[in-house]
Formats: sequence, structure tokens, C-alpha cells
Amino acid sequence: MIFPHASLPRRILLVTLFFGAALCVAGIFGLSLGSSEGAFSEMLRAVMGKETADPMIGAIIWKIRLPRVLMAALVGGTLALGGLVFQALLRNPLAEPYILGISGGSAIGAIIGILMGLSRFPGVSLFAFLGSLSTLAVILLMASGKGMLKKDALLLSGVMINAFCGAVIMFLVSMTQDARLHNIIFWLMGDLSLIGLPQVGILAILLLPCFVLLFYLSHTMNLLLLGKEMAQTMGVNIVAATFTLLGVTSFTVSITVSHCGLLGFVGLVMPHLLRLALGADHRVLVPACLFGGGTYMILCDLLARSLPDQGEIPVGVITAMIGAPVFIFLLVQSKK
Repeated sequence: MIFPHASLPRRILLVTLFFGAALCVAGIFGLSLGSSEGAFSEMLRAVMGKETADPMIGAIIWKIRLPRVLMAALVGGTLALGGLVFQALLRNPLAEPYILGISGGSAIGAIIGILMGLSRFPGVSLFAFLGSLSTLAVILLMASGKGMLKKDALLLSGVMINAFCGAVIMFLVSMTQDARLHNIIFWLMGDLSLIGLPQVGILAILLLPCFVLLFYLSHTMNLLLLGKEMAQTMGVNIVAATFTLLGVTSFTVSITVSHCGLLGFVGLVMPHLLRLALGADHRVLVPACLFGGGTYMILCDLLARSLPDQGEIPVGVITAMIGAPVFIFLLVQSKK
């Protein structure tokens, strides 16, 4: 466990500084490396604000790479926090927005908004949010029994809903005959290539208050892990806390999906690794997931840009290739 002997406030500060520094380092690499032919030293000089021999290097870094690095940081932190909240609230280490179908429901809503010709914000984002809420309601209804969520039923319900969402998405794509088809397919695989600074600003304004609220509710998540009866005796309003956490998480995930498409397994990989390293206290895990998830997504996006000799691959492919084996491992471990 990292920083095991520090007091709680000091531990939160140290974890935040540690993962914040990791995020900054990943951001520098994300700005300096990529598929363009500029030397790393020249790119690094431009990142540090120094003059370079090629003036195009500065344009590549500040106009193309900076927006997607910032977006990757926001998206990674959002999805990691989403997985953390679902795992705490549903007391299931395999719970994650993508696996449970929340991301799929958001994608259906977003595609409908795109086909209707709505703007990215607020039109597509609103439809994505409605799609995520609808999916969440169906999953909770299917997994409920005598007022308690059943762990195995929840996972099975989420997998079935996710498969159904995938079928609906393919139906909508098959019905699209114009130039939007290619953009929708590439977007569905998780795409950060068309991000601009205005989109980053809108997303940041929407997400930052949600991050603060989730940190405020981090101790409530600790109490919910103890069980409903114990949490109630500790003064937690179960209904209010549950609906707040579910609503805020669904909102953040849907906003992310509407901008970047489906990015799977981030909410599974990062909370699990950070829980192993830091323990189960959500007051520490919330800032760790926020900065650690952002670091992870920046590095995945860097791989997506750097691996092909020409062009790039969708970052969602990278996150799925890493996350799917982790999911299988955790599923096998949970059966032992």
C-alpha cells in the first residue's frame, strides 16, 4: 500500500500530488510524441516554450495535440471515477459503465441525436444522458429482488443489456446511408482525433463540479460498502445517496460518450489497480482515480497515435485490448 503510515489528510495530499505529477509527465509525453516526423527533442523544446527550427511543430503541439491530451485526461478520469462509483454502490468489483451497458445506452442516444442533426452540445449530450438513464433503470429493475440488488443478477443483466445495445447500435448504423456512416463507426470505437479546445472547455465546465461532488460523497461510498443497515445507522440517507451517485455518474459517462464515443474497460482497470495499491478508502481513491485514469487514457491515446506507421487507430481499440483480459482475470478470480 502506498503511503500506509500517513494520516488521512496527508495521505490524500500525497496521493493527489503523486498521481497529479504522473498526469503532468504523461501530458508532456502526449504533447511531445506522436505520428508526426518531428524529433522528440524539437517537440520537447516547443512544449517547454522554446523556439524551434520548424514553426509547424508549435502548431502541431498546441492546436492538434493539446486539445486531445486535455480531453484524454478528462475522459480517463471520468470513466475511472464512474467505475469506482458503480463498484462501491453495487458492491461488485466487476461493475463498470461499459460492461453494465450504461455506455452502450449513452451511445444509442448519441447516435439518435447525430442522425437527427443535433449539435454536439447540448443536443447529442442530452440524448446520450437520456439513453444512459433508460439503460440504468432497466438494469436495476432486472437485477432487483426484495429491495436488494443481487450481485450475479446485476452483472448478467448488464451483459445482456450491453449486447442488446450493441444490436441496436448496429441497426442504426445499417440504416445510415450518407457520409455520416464512417464518422459514426469511427466514433463508436472511441475517437479523440477531432477534439477542439471549445469542446474541452465545455466538458471541463460540466465535469469539474461533478468531480467535487463525488469527492464530497467519498466517505458515503465507504459507508455504503458496509451494507445498507450499517450505513443507515451511521446517518446515511440510502435513497438520496444512491440516486445522487447514480445520477451524477450516468451524467458524466453520457457526456463523455457523446464527445468521444465508446471507451471500454477504463472504469474496470484503473479502480482495481488503484484499490490494490491504495486500499479501499474512497476518500483516497477518488482523487487517485481522477488523476490516474487521466494518465492511463493519455498513454493509451499516445499508443493509438504512435503504433501505426501512417494515421492512427481508435483509442477505444487500445483500451479494449488492455481491459478485456483484465476483466476475464477478475471474473475468474471472483469465482474462486
